[in-house]
Amino acid sequence: MRRLARSLQLAGAWASFAAGCIGIFVPVLPTTPFLLLAAFLFARSSPRTHAWLCSTKVYRRYVAAFKQAGGIPLSTKIRIVGVSYAMMGVSALVVQKPLVWAVLGCVAVFLLYLMAVRIPTIEQKRVDRVRVEDVA
Repeated sequence: MRRLARSLQLAGAWASFAAGCIGIFVPVLPTTPFLLLAAFLFARSSPRTHAWLCSTKVYRRYVAAFKQAGGIPLSTKIRIVGVSYAMMGVSALVVQKPLVWAVLGCVAVFLLYLMAVRIPTIEQKRVDRVRVEDVA
């Protein structure tokens, strides 16, 4: 039974990791929560894979600073919003349906709310300090 639970956690971790990586490019999928879930599930199912995940560029870029410093630098927020809005604009042009536009509009407003209100803005120095401490 324990082996089945470990296998299910490992499968869930890989699925969460994949969703997080896809979320880098697809504005509707959030990257950080999926990578946090993957880290949690990897830690419970495979310490070796958890260590690998924590050493990846994707994890360090999207999760480590947020997890340790408690926020996202303004420049990163601007990049996230810019790329997401560009992708949503392309999607709106390709799929010219009012329902899709409404969904994309809701996602755009929610993303702006997250970046402007919910997720704290931190100084870039704090992120750089976290990265230096991770390397040391």
